Amino acid sequence: MDIPPFAKIHEFACFHKGDAAAVEAALPKTAAACELEALGDDRFLSEITRCVFKAGFVWRIIERKWPDFEAAFDGFVPIYWQQVPPEVLEDLARDERIVRNMQKIRTVPENARMIVEASQKHGGFGRFLAKWPSDDQVGLLVYLKKHGDRLGGASAQYFLRRVGWDGFILSTDVVTALRREGLFDATPGSKKALTQAQQAFNAWRRETGLPYSHLSRILSFTVGE
Repeated sequence: MDIPPFAKIHEFACFHKGDAAAVEAALPKTAAACELEALGDDRFLSEITRCVFKAGFVWRIIERKWPDFEAAFDGFVPIYWQQVPPEVLEDLARDERIVRNMQKIRTVPENARMIVEASQKHGGFGRFLAKWPSDDQVGLLVYLKKHGDRLGGASAQYFLRRVGWDGFILSTDVVTALRREGLFDATPGSKKALTQAQQAFNAWRRETGLPYSHLSRILSFTVGE
C-alpha cells in the first residue's frame, strides 16, 4: 500500500479550515496513561452507555438528558450493575427521565460485567485501556465487541475518544478521505476496514509523531467544501 505523506494531508486540512491555527484549535484532547488510570470504573460505564444510547438517536437529546441518566442509573457503579435484578431494568424501561429503550438498557449489565472483569484482572479498567497500544486499536475494538454489548460499530470508537484514549474514528469523512487516498476499499465496520485504517494511521504516526486522534481529525478536515 502506497501511503501518501501526511504533510500534504495537513496542508489540505489547513486550506479547508482556514489556517493551521484553526486546525490546531479543533483537535481533540488525549488522556495520558495516568489520567486514564485515575478515572473510576463508573465513568467508563457511564461513557459506554452514553455512546450506546446515542447510536441511531439524536445526540443532543441524550446529552440534555444525561444528568437524569446518571440519577436513574445511580452513578453507573459497575459492581452493582453487573448483577442487577431484572425488575430494576424493567423499572428503568418505564422511567421517563431516560430514553426508554429496553434493548439499550439491557446493555448496561453486560458492559458492567466486561468492565468489572477487566478491572479485576488489570487493577482498574482505566489501567486496562492505558496498557493497550494505539497501534493495535483493531485488537481493542475486537475485544470490546466480543466482551461488551452493542460495541461492534462506531459506538466503541466514540467511547474511546470521549475518555481520551488515543485512537482514530472511522467517521463518514475519514472513510471518504481514506478512499480518496486509495487506502480503503472495505465495508465500513468490518475488520478489514479497521485493519486498512490502522495500517494508514500507523504509518502516519511513524511519520509525524502525532496522536492517532489528531491524525484522524485532521484527515476528516480534508473532506467537504
